[in-house]
Amino acid sequence: MVDITVAGGQVERGEEILTDEALAFLAELQQRFGARRDELLAARRERRAEVARTGRLDFLPQTREVRDDPSWRVAPAPADLTDRRVEITGPTERKMTVNALNSGANVWLADLEDANTPHWANVVGGQVNLADAVRRKVSFSAPGGKSYSLRDDATLATIVVRPRGWHLDERHLLVDGRPMVGALADFGLHFFHNAAELLARGSGPYFYLPKMESHLEARLWNDVFTFAEERLGIPAGSVRATVLIETIPAAFEMEEILYELREHASGLNAGRWDYLFSLIKYFRDAGRDFVLPDRNAVTMTAPCMRAYTELLVHTCHKRGAFAMGGMAAFIPSRRNPEVNETALAKVRADKEREAGDGFDGSWVAHPDLVPVCKEVFDAALGDRPNQLERLREEVDVTAAQLLDVRSTPGEVTEEGLRNNISVALQYLASWLGGNGAVAIFNLMEDAATAEISRSQIWQWIANGVRLDTGEVVTADLVHRIEDEELARIREALGAEAFDAAPFQAARELFETVALAEHYADFLTVPAYERID
Repeated sequence: MVDITVAGGQVERGEEILTDEALAFLAELQQRFGARRDELLAARRERRAEVARTGRLDFLPQTREVRDDPSWRVAPAPADLTDRRVEITGPTERKMTVNALNSGANVWLADLEDANTPHWANVVGGQVNLADAVRRKVSFSAPGGKSYSLRDDATLATIVVRPRGWHLDERHLLVDGRPMVGALADFGLHFFHNAAELLARGSGPYFYLPKMESHLEARLWNDVFTFAEERLGIPAGSVRATVLIETIPAAFEMEEILYELREHASGLNAGRWDYLFSLIKYFRDAGRDFVLPDRNAVTMTAPCMRAYTELLVHTCHKRGAFAMGGMAAFIPSRRNPEVNETALAKVRADKEREAGDGFDGSWVAHPDLVPVCKEVFDAALGDRPNQLERLREEVDVTAAQLLDVRSTPGEVTEEGLRNNISVALQYLASWLGGNGAVAIFNLMEDAATAEISRSQIWQWIANGVRLDTGEVVTADLVHRIEDEELARIREALGAEAFDAAPFQAARELFETVALAEHYADFLTVPAYERID
């Protein structure tokens, strides 16, 4: 008998989620798959060490047969995942749950990962909200008296849950005295409580899988799905998984990842912000050829990003899978129509590029962007639910094109450095306070934002990069700008609100992951040690 212990405190309605039967299921998942997860994380470190030695990544020669075999396809899509032209993302807090389901989007990416701080209350509370959402009994009353409830005059968004990545643990669930794998906890609780209910309602247990770095990690997920279906008596192949291609090694294994998941696969997503973070992380010590300019200057038209997205569309449609576009993170302002006009034009152009490239749908971060995205894809799709017939057979992407960071236009500026520092400090203060999705400078930011920001700074310091002002990026310069930006934030928030927020802890965490000699693979790992 596997021993599983709940080390977290009481959470409202937590007893509905953390039942003896659900915990026993989690313990089985951990017992069967936890060690393989550990082995795969070790393999990540070995592969990254090899890249550090060679400065190269390439398509795998040992899996060439999979790529060259024209016969295999992923499983056909279920009815409510056939049309995915607009997907809205957001954490599983109560208000967001209602608003996302009501938004008019085809899909809600219910985020237990980058948009969610894994406070124990958020982990359990998110599962409560998901269970209620599945059963259509979720509502919310704001402190000011405003009420939110599910609409009955339109189809609600299909729920697709994003669990945590393989690298994160859940220390509030101990299996034989050791923290459980966070991804297994998130998946297991949702699947245990909701898979049968979803199928009975004509939907199914659908997932977005983040941060994978190899087809072997996809194979592990497929084995988890198969076991879970068998264990709970769910029909084989009920799970559908969309994989975020948001790491540079995964970009070289797109077909293999789909192949491993082919009985459960739905598609791939161009997770652009984490992809940039991964490019920086993987090649942080490979010299100037891999130094990116300011984050906001790196668009999807950069040569390496074009190669990545075109390869993704071609790969997906070749195998009958959906190609999902990236995030439109703009948050419309009700106070500044000029900002809205400029930003919405950029959003529209971005979505038009994706639709023109053959993507089957795309992401937005705010309900007000749903109509914009929908209008663009309606125009491209017409009566069709998707563009799977567009095979993009003319696409032929090489390893050199995927790694052509050097051709990215733009420069490293003081403004870009300031933006990285300010956004990272504001985001981390919010994250430590329990909110993982934060509106900053009219953009919805999640953990990927802070990862890019701190990674760029680490890389710029390591390479002695010179700003447009002539100054070289150093730790001393970063400290000085931190002081100045924190003073600006304090003035904007007011002294009372600033002092009540954990900005000092955010600064300490930021410096740990941006300025330390040894690069931390994920800032959320040391950050997790600082929360309840």
